[in-house]
Amino acid sequence: MTIATLRDVLQPALEDGYGVAGLVCLGWEDARAYMQAAEDEGLPVILQAGPGARAHMPIPVWGAMLRRLAEEATVPVVLHLDHGRSADEARAAIEAGFTSIMYDGSLDPLDKNIEDTARIAELAHRAGLSCEGELGVVGYVEGTPSQGTDPDDAARFAAETGIDALAISVGNVHLRTRAAQGLDRARIDAIATRTSLPLVIHGGSGVPPEDRLRLARETPISKFNIGTELRQTFGHALRARLARDPDIYDRIAILGGIEPDLRAAARTVLRGLAG
Repeated sequence: MTIATLRDVLQPALEDGYGVAGLVCLGWEDARAYMQAAEDEGLPVILQAGPGARAHMPIPVWGAMLRRLAEEATVPVVLHLDHGRSADEARAAIEAGFTSIMYDGSLDPLDKNIEDTARIAELAHRAGLSCEGELGVVGYVEGTPSQGTDPDDAARFAAETGIDALAISVGNVHLRTRAAQGLDRARIDAIATRTSLPLVIHGGSGVPPEDRLRLARETPISKFNIGTELRQTFGHALRARLARDPDIYDRIAILGGIEPDLRAAARTVLRGLAG
């Protein structure tokens, strides 16, 4: 078993110029497929439970499920609460066995974001966990618009919060279903000159795979959150499974039948970031 914190997997990635995938989990089948993919590739993985997943299934259940997977692993596995919104969620995640907390105060004024993120980071560190913060707004396709991360604010944010990784807004957008044009490299480089933290790209599905690897090699971006492209794999595989056997009705048989597709897609993502 190699249950790890975000710091454990991102610092080596930062030093050696590769990326680690934060894979967004929505249930047992995809989490298990992603864990198996990491084992197949012999690479670390960050298993993430975001707000949608937590609305569907409570934090204690996520913690127990992900820890069970991680306890059987031979590769480093980070159990990550993604887009946490409160200290209560952070405490629940700590009690449930998560090893990393992302606090998202990006919609708040800078001073409040710093104050609240610092409080969550201290809470996480006291428990031996790591903490990711977000500065600038990573928007959503047809939803909340993005606001780019200010490099000078990034320096202050990193210094005053004590976080272990910084999620930035540099042209990346959540829920993009196809790869878009490149990220704002000038903004990335400006942020990199002002902080030594590992940087995080949310909405990584919208970044072409070759750009992900290039950024991991050439910049401090060390973590890429990947959700939408794996959801697309799930949807395509589910439709194909039902089309092959329209009379199937058993949930376990249906979902078990699409795990190989998810496992293969996750292997591609993991391998692509490792170079």
